[in-house]
Parts: sequence; C-alpha cells; structure tokens
Amino acid sequence: MKKTYFKFFKDGYRKVRGGYSRFLNVYCASCKAHLFLYQKDGPGALKRTYLDRILAPKIKKTKNELVCEKCKKVIGTFFIYKKESRPAVRLYQDSVIKKIGRGIYPPPSYNSKF
Repeated sequence: MKKTYFKFFKDGYRKVRGGYSRFLNVYCASCKAHLFLYQKDGPGALKRTYLDRILAPKIKKTKNELVCEKCKKVIGTFFIYKKESRPAVRLYQDSVIKKIGRGIYPPPSYNSKF
C-alpha cells in the first residue's frame, strides 16, 4: 500500500488552542487495531475527536456510535459540539490508546517504535 503524508491544518481552531498541534495514531484499547490518524490541537487529554480532524481513513457513521471494525467494541458516540457547532465523537474512557505519529498513513504497527 502506498504511504500518504499529511500536513497540519492551519486554521482558526488551531490558533484558538494556542497554535500547538500534533498527529496522533489512535488504536482500539481492546484489540490494538488502528482506528484513525488524528490532528490534535492544543494541550490536554483526548476526550473528543472532531470529524474534520480525522485524516485517514474516513470513518463510517453507523447508527450513532463509533465501532472498532475488528473487534466490534463501541469506542464513542457521535454528537455536535455546541461551542463550535462541529460534528465530533465523544470517546469513552479507556476505549482508545493514542501514540504520537508523524502524519503518515498507513501507520506502523502498534508494537513498533514509531
């Protein structure tokens, strides 16, 4: 599979959160399957993910829940973040594992160094 390299979005949302961004590879906590590549803006915990910041692969909205394709575990719930009127996913506590990435998709396996 050909690798895709992404660059950071530089928009108003990034500026509001201090201009600090990083790429995160998000994995399912139960089966370690890669869920998506995400651009996280600002410091703090990963409580929700905005759909416009999920870079690859584009997630499928089934019902009102985000489900792991491999183990079928429910990861989070789709909702509209009212402060910014943006569609997002509210992640359930301890449902995902995140690793800082380099903006490359597909990512290395979960157990690799990067």
